[in-house]
This record gives sequence, structure tokens and C-alpha cells, in this order.
Amino acid sequence: MYVAESRSPKAPAAPAPRPGRRAAAAVPGTVLALGTVSLVTDVSSEMVSAVLPLYLLTGLGLSPLGFGLLDGIQNGFSALVRLAGGHLADRRGADGAPRHKAVAAAGYGLSALCKPLLLLVHTVPLIGAVLAVDRTGKGLRTAPRDAMISLATEPAHRGRAFGVHRAMDTAGALLGPLIAFLVLRLAGGPMLADGGERHGYDAVFTVSACVALLGVLVLLLFVPGRPAPADDGPAPAPGLRAGLALLRLPGLRRLALCAVLLGLTTVSDSFLYLLVQRRLGLAVDLFPLLPLGTAAAFLLLAVPLGALADRIGRRRLFPAGHGLLLLAYGPLLSPLRGLPVVVCVLVLHGAFYAATDGVLAAAAADAVPAAQRGAGLALVGTGQALARFACSLVFGALWSAVGGSAALAWSAAALAGCVLGAAFVLRDSHDVPATDSEVPS
Repeated sequence: MYVAESRSPKAPAAPAPRPGRRAAAAVPGTVLALGTVSLVTDVSSEMVSAVLPLYLLTGLGLSPLGFGLLDGIQNGFSALVRLAGGHLADRRGADGAPRHKAVAAAGYGLSALCKPLLLLVHTVPLIGAVLAVDRTGKGLRTAPRDAMISLATEPAHRGRAFGVHRAMDTAGALLGPLIAFLVLRLAGGPMLADGGERHGYDAVFTVSACVALLGVLVLLLFVPGRPAPADDGPAPAPGLRAGLALLRLPGLRRLALCAVLLGLTTVSDSFLYLLVQRRLGLAVDLFPLLPLGTAAAFLLLAVPLGALADRIGRRRLFPAGHGLLLLAYGPLLSPLRGLPVVVCVLVLHGAFYAATDGVLAAAAADAVPAAQRGAGLALVGTGQALARFACSLVFGALWSAVGGSAALAWSAAALAGCVLGAAFVLRDSHDVPATDSEVPS
């Protein structure tokens, strides 16, 4: 999600593909292995995410403001440790190789351990603590995982490679809510806050824990420990000061600024699905199926939009993708109702992710020298995550004060302004790989 621009003649041009080479050859085996890990892990995570809003608001009677706090925790705690994860991953081991796989494995393992704890905690504060630890694991693994993808892929194909990874990741997001829906059905359905049993939710949490463990095993057994990047260079001592110094790179600074501004106006998935369910009058037991529409669109569009970003510029597509999210807000603010409106919102929501998530990661990888790849990816990701954390808090408070529709209208207006601002800031940006000689001192 970030790119460093350098117009210096020292910056090498992206290697041209070999004649007759198939497009699929641009995606290394490391990317496919990491995509499999993400697919399995996302099945586990999205099983919980699909039922969590319903469980907290309907099952435990939590207010929208309280839910906004917990939803923000999922992004906020991830952001607090993402920088640490990036710096730890850049540290070299005894063999001189960075510790990307080890740090990623620690993050995946920590999240896997949290899934069984949801069976034991039944109060909002304890659930919030478990979610915080789970998101800590996500924060640790995100930057080293994306660093491994970028270091294993030729710069000219990074958009496509991240698109393939995100498509596989989204296949898990597609399967997770469906499995949660089926488990709830088989276990007797969700229970309400009036003293009814919660065995339906417990069944979902149990299956999720087993799937998360499988994802950790796939990572340990099938992901190479070192992707052997061609542009690996000197390794400056990792640290917070060194990471923040990366903002001296003009391309990274512009991209980080835009990611933060747009994150401040991006309504979280959970709130969007709650608005769809309440505004359009969907049955409560259909709620876990809503993420399926987003995931299906994301799955279909991630690879073609990633390839498009390689051609037209990743930092041009990033703000345009947020324009798709703005279009998704439109039907929810209109008097229209019915299944076509639901489909339209979810397809646009998925297209937004396809045009921004992997695209931003690919752009960020170009912006940062290989020796600080983990720290650079973590820096931009942390800014975006903290911005989304703030957005969840503000949106939850607005919903409690003025209602969901009014809160969404305010968010849409702010997002429109930020999309225009980001397009202006990035208008002259170019996707040029950074070199190790550009490491800020």
C-alpha cells in the first residue's frame, strides 16, 4: 500500500518479463504458500467476525458506542504492535537473514491461541481483552508477511502478486462467514440476551480455534524461511527512530498521509453490515451471510485490479478505490430498499478492498529499501490502522447521538473530501522502486 518515488538515475528500472513468459509465472511459490496460510487463517478469523457484532449487540445487549469501542480495539491494538512487528522482522538472525518468518509465525500463533479463550469469557471487558490480544497477533504478522511477498516478487509484478495473495486471503473470508452460518444452524442458532443458551456461538468459536491451528502448521511447514530477495542490502539497526526516519522519503510520506486521511473516514465493515441489516430490514439470522457479498467481489476483482495497478500506477488506483466505497454509501443513504440494493452495496464494498488493500501494500514495498521493508510496511499500516480505530470510535459515538443514517451521511461527506485531497497529493507520484542507497540516515 505504499511507494517510494525516486527520480534518481540510481533507481533501477523494473526487470522486463522474459519473452513468452506466462502471467502466472510472475507469482512465486512463496506468495502461493503465504496465500494458503492467509486463506486458512481468514476462515478462522471471519467465522468469529461474522457473528461477533450480532453476539455483542443482540446477545449481550451492547450499545453501538460500546461496540464501536470494541471494534476500534481490533484495529487499535493491531496498530500499536505493527511497528514492533516490522522492526523485529527486519532484525537479522545468526545466519544474516531477516526474521520475517519467525515473527509472522509468532503473530499467527498468538491469534490462534486467542480463539479458545472466547469460549471462557462472557463479559464485554474480558471479550475486549481477548480481542486486543488477537489483534496483537495480527499486528505482529502483517508487516513481515507482506515483506516476504514483496521480497520474493519482481517489482514489475508486485501488484499482481499482492492481488493473488489477497484473493486467496479473501477466499478464506468468503468461506468463514458461510461456515459460521452453517455451524450456527447445526447448533441451534444464535441465542439472545434474555438468559437463553449460547451454545451456537460456542460452536463457532470452537471450530474457529481448530482452523486457526491448521493455519499455523501450514506456515511452519510450507513457507520458505528466506525468500532470497535479489535487492537485499545492508541492514541498519532496527529501531523506532530509524523507522520514523523513513518518512523522509517523499513518496512514502505522501502515501502515509493519504492512507491516514482516508482511514479516518472509512466506516468499519461491522458498522457497514449493521447498517445494511437494519436499514434494509434483513432477517437477523441472515446477518452472518453479509460478508459473503463483499468477499466474493474482492475475490473476483483482486487479481485484475492488482494487474491494472501495475499498468496505470498503484498510487493512482488507491484513492480511486476509496471512491468506490463512497459509491457504496449512496444506496444506504437513499430511500431504495430490497435485495438489489444489498447486492450493489456489497459488490462496491468488495471492489473498494480489491482496489486498495493489496495495491497499497505493493506501492509501499516500492517506497522502502529492502533492508527496511518490514519497518516501512508497518509504518504506513500503523498510520492507517490508527486512523480506522479513531473512525470506529467517532462513528459509534455519532450513531449513538444522531442515528446510523446521519452518522453515515457525515462520514460520506468527509470521505468525498479526503478522496479529492488524496488524488491531488498523489497526482504526480510514480511507482519507482527505492534502492538501499536511499535508506535515510
